[in-house]
Amino acid sequence: MRILIVEDEAKLARALREGLEAEHYEVDVSATGEEGFFRLLAERFDLVLLDLMLPGRDGLEILRTLRRRDRHIPVLVLTARDAVEDRVRGLDAGADDYLAKPFAFPELLARMRALLRRGRPEDVLRLKAGDLEIDVLTRRVTRAGTTIDLTAREFELLEYLMRHTGQPVSREMLARDVWKEPSRATPLDNVIEVHVARLRKKIDREGAPKLIQTLRGVGFMVRVDGP
Repeated sequence: MRILIVEDEAKLARALREGLEAEHYEVDVSATGEEGFFRLLAERFDLVLLDLMLPGRDGLEILRTLRRRDRHIPVLVLTARDAVEDRVRGLDAGADDYLAKPFAFPELLARMRALLRRGRPEDVLRLKAGDLEIDVLTRRVTRAGTTIDLTAREFELLEYLMRHTGQPVSREMLARDVWKEPSRATPLDNVIEVHVARLRKKIDREGAPKLIQTLRGVGFMVRVDGP
């Protein structure tokens, strides 16, 4: 899950980023409304944490423009403006939820999970291959009921492979969609191989059917053999 924080208060933005990354979200930060707006138009995010009082282009203007352009990304407004009329103005502009500063981080996480669930089919948020399951919202991975601890990059890699279960996934696809470096001068093949090896060691433990398979000359595949 990729989150964009549009917040000009550096200390808060840094705390949010560190907290969300600890929860295994992929996080980007924009310090101005202008930068945040153009990133929202050019890149794909799953949710936006948006301050209203921003330099360059304020949050309400960003919201209105996004909705006029039929961009339906969930937006959670974070702001010091807590008057009823301010909340109404933000919701009318297109915000999906509203959280006044200061706020408790667990409440922020709960509101984010609620927004990410809305309108998303359950099978998109829960992926399964054999006895391996991942919950995309909570970032929980289990195999045969046993929880497996993964790093943020390992989780992103496994999620991508499982979304392509039964399909070959090339190293070029992983470089582009997981590492976000499609035009890197030096190929990421060695880096990808190392991460796949570490992931396989955690997922395909001794005695368990091998789910992550290497396709020589092609890439990788999550495949469930047998019933």
